[in-house]
Amino acid sequence: MTSQPLHIEHESLGDPRQPTILLIMGLGMQLTGWPDDFCHGLVARGYRVVRFDNRDCGLSARAPGKKRANLLLAMAAAALGLPVRTPYTLEDMAGDAVGLMDRLGVERAHIVGVSMGGMIAQVLAARVPQRVLSLTSIMSSSGNRRLSRPSKSARKVLLSRPADPKNPESVIDHLVEMFGVIGSPGYPSTREELRQRVGHSVHRAYEPAGTARQLLAIIASGDRRKLLRTITVPTLVIHGASDPLVPLAAGRDTAQQIPRASLLVIEGMGHDLPDPLLPRLVQAIAEHCQRSAPG
Repeated sequence: MTSQPLHIEHESLGDPRQPTILLIMGLGMQLTGWPDDFCHGLVARGYRVVRFDNRDCGLSARAPGKKRANLLLAMAAAALGLPVRTPYTLEDMAGDAVGLMDRLGVERAHIVGVSMGGMIAQVLAARVPQRVLSLTSIMSSSGNRRLSRPSKSARKVLLSRPADPKNPESVIDHLVEMFGVIGSPGYPSTREELRQRVGHSVHRAYEPAGTARQLLAIIASGDRRKLLRTITVPTLVIHGASDPLVPLAAGRDTAQQIPRASLLVIEGMGHDLPDPLLPRLVQAIAEHCQRSAPG
């Protein structure tokens, strides 16, 4: 794996002398997708926290070229076992994370990834274990398509589009609807809360073409179960029992594929990071990092 000389927008919180937790966000989501209270909770536990925009998202570099991603063709090719043409892969995105660690002078870090970010974190832990102190994979999968199918309602809202993609308010309406469907039924957010959260991200940056290219990278990655079996770093898998986008079966499968991985199932949690669950997530991740500390 080689890191790429791309601009990766990032934020560093806490004392740089403390062990680093590197946070990797999911499909189309910016570093702002990591709640401030979550990040500050980890800082209070004695960690430096680094969150960043993946390539093709937020304020990080865009992929070169203007060709639109043909997702239907890519899914058909993947289903037939054919190569999927993509401008970059999950391995390239993992290389971005390594490059950021190099830039910040971080030799080893605890890696925490959510959804697509969990997939990137898995690749990172498998390919460059010497740079990884521990892995936490949240609401993610092994790439086993049989276990990763979303519910009908989640699929429907994901395939829908804003009424006016060029109008920020229309985009916000669409994303509020989407997160209302895939969010945690046990810890629901109000429309006002979702609108404030989503609106901040849309006004910061909005790149649907980049999200489509990230999805190409996921499709091209395919089934990673063989790769996951090579992971040797201490691993915690966290998954919501009520996730409509990436079912709990995918989380269980992820934990089964990674040797000696621990699985934490959270009742009422869907495909988001709801405020009431942040203290529990902080505690679980901090304790996992502490157990995985060298020496």
